[in-house]
Amino acid sequence: MRADALKNYSHLLEVARDVVTEHGADASMRDIARRAGVGLTTVLRHFPTREALFDALLRTNLDALTQKASEFESSHPPDEALVSWFREGVAFVHSYSGVVALMARAHEDPNSALYASCSAVHEAGARLLRRAQTDGTARADMDGIDLFALMSALGWVGDQPSFAPRGDHLFHVITSAILTNRPRE
Repeated sequence: MRADALKNYSHLLEVARDVVTEHGADASMRDIARRAGVGLTTVLRHFPTREALFDALLRTNLDALTQKASEFESSHPPDEALVSWFREGVAFVHSYSGVVALMARAHEDPNSALYASCSAVHEAGARLLRRAQTDGTARADMDGIDLFALMSALGWVGDQPSFAPRGDHLFHVITSAILTNRPRE
């Protein structure tokens, strides 16, 4: 990419990040264009679909979450690695309102721009869960999809003003349900 094109791309991503932070996954592509001071066609040239935009916005965070799983796996006991990664995942899904629904749809659609990143995150979580199950510290009747559903639910809870203050408590309730033989906090 030429230097000026890269600068425009970076500027669009920065503006998009701000708009999506304010309005969530339903952010308007027109609003992004307006705030960036460009035409909608320019935005669509860089991001032909909403998923392409979210892929660009989320890929770095999703890749970091996948990398964290590997780091926790090599540096923590299985149950601690799972809980530490799960906490990181909940924080991530809470980062943009509506991102959970986008990720859930993308995980089911191999043609989605988000598919590869979402699949890598799902597999990272499933790997940590299997490791804890093999160790006997996680429920044997769960799989990676259950883990992602619980992560998504906690992300949704964090978006609800009436539940947000109980987020940490609910996180501990859920992780206590995932793990076996773990003392209550």
